[in-house]
Amino acid sequence: MDANLHTLFAKHVPDPAAACLIVPNGPVVSYGDLDALSARIAHALVDAGCRAGDRVAVQTEKHWTALALYLACLRAGLVYLPLNTGYQRAELEYFFGDAQPRVVVCGAERLGVVAAAARGATVLTLDHHGGELLDRAEGRPSGFDTVRRDADDLAAILYTSGTTGRSKGAMLTHRNLASNALALVQAWGFTRGDVLLHALPIYHVHGLFVAIHCALLSGSRMLWLPKFDAHEVMALLPKATVMMGVPTFYTRLVAEPSFGRTQTDGVRLFVSGSAPLLAETFHEFETRTGQRILERYGMTETGMITSNPLDGARLAGTVGPPLPGVSVRIVGEDGATVEPGAVGGIQVRGPNVLKGYWNLPEKTREEFTADGWFKTGDMGRWTPEGYVEIVGRAKDLIITGGLNVYPKEIEERIDAMDGVVESAVVGLPHPDFGEAVTAVIVARPGHRLTEAQVIAALKAEIASFKVPKRVVFAVDLPRNSMGKVMKAELRRKLAAPA
Repeated sequence: MDANLHTLFAKHVPDPAAACLIVPNGPVVSYGDLDALSARIAHALVDAGCRAGDRVAVQTEKHWTALALYLACLRAGLVYLPLNTGYQRAELEYFFGDAQPRVVVCGAERLGVVAAAARGATVLTLDHHGGELLDRAEGRPSGFDTVRRDADDLAAILYTSGTTGRSKGAMLTHRNLASNALALVQAWGFTRGDVLLHALPIYHVHGLFVAIHCALLSGSRMLWLPKFDAHEVMALLPKATVMMGVPTFYTRLVAEPSFGRTQTDGVRLFVSGSAPLLAETFHEFETRTGQRILERYGMTETGMITSNPLDGARLAGTVGPPLPGVSVRIVGEDGATVEPGAVGGIQVRGPNVLKGYWNLPEKTREEFTADGWFKTGDMGRWTPEGYVEIVGRAKDLIITGGLNVYPKEIEERIDAMDGVVESAVVGLPHPDFGEAVTAVIVARPGHRLTEAQVIAALKAEIASFKVPKRVVFAVDLPRNSMGKVMKAELRRKLAAPA
């Protein structure tokens, strides 16, 4: 039996003439259009030397042809490797060196940087102007026989930052992606009549898998926005039935004085994820619209794990019960399950859980228990309703604007700067981004290091979302008796009024 995810998508295509993507101020792309272009791109990738199992790394802006590229990789049996558009050369060199992609696709404006980091891979351009990939696809057949894949064959690798500073490539199989997508379509009631407002980026799980897969498996339509703009979203919401977003989207909407029921009465579902939604935002949104945002919980390695119900109580500050087919347990330090209400480590098991980490078998073994449960690294508890409540993260992860930042990567770069004794990076509450990356630096006596210098140096080396929004200089860092920096104490002091 062919378990290729693309085969599953093909079974749910309505009339090929039916609209799949509606691009404001752009084309209406039918399911047939998307199928034909993805076939031509698949032929072009095979012509470029790609064979089943090869990796294709992609760092492009959000354009509808990028979705055709993703589908082309699936149907050719290739492993899709999406990369944040903010990654710089040093980061790209690591990803390319680790994953060894056969082909790298990037925007024309990134060609010099990407080609310098690509280590011999074929580099092709793709952006809203076209690009060499589409030039190569031009004239190729509009049909392509989908390559058969087993359920445990890789469909994608997504890199997730590590606390050691080394990113880990989460290996996601066709089974992982298909099972999670089917569970979400069922849980959220997607039908062909839905219109999904899609303003998320497509280089991580939320925008690429959660949103797109729900639409493709229900044969519905997507309003395809290159990025989130509150005014544009407000104008388009009356044409949508579902919106997915990170908490930042919702804080920006409720900040608009004219936002309310006029825009939202026709929308049946608002979903929030990738970061915790503040209870104040949840309640303000309900007051303005009469609707309760549905929060869910997931991660790169597992896709979605839990979700507040479509029909039933949606509780602010919780992420609901486990999705169909997914098991969750919360355990104490001894590994035993804790009583409801007690805080413990969240572990998950199911067909959605990653196969392992690329080239890191020891790390893979570390992240699974002896009886096969994946350790999420998040801390939580069960509510009386049987919902999961996330109370913290075990490894100091910062989530800013829905994107993951691990402090150690930033700290290592700051510590290497001239005039720095040591540093600590923490996340502080932020009304727009959820958390703001904040650096505390102990400078060497006599050195006149400034906030602007630190930020400028980091912007040249790492993605902008990782760069601290604030740099504070201190005489020393708070430490416990073992000499470890007490980041909780640091966060408390920084958040307190002066």
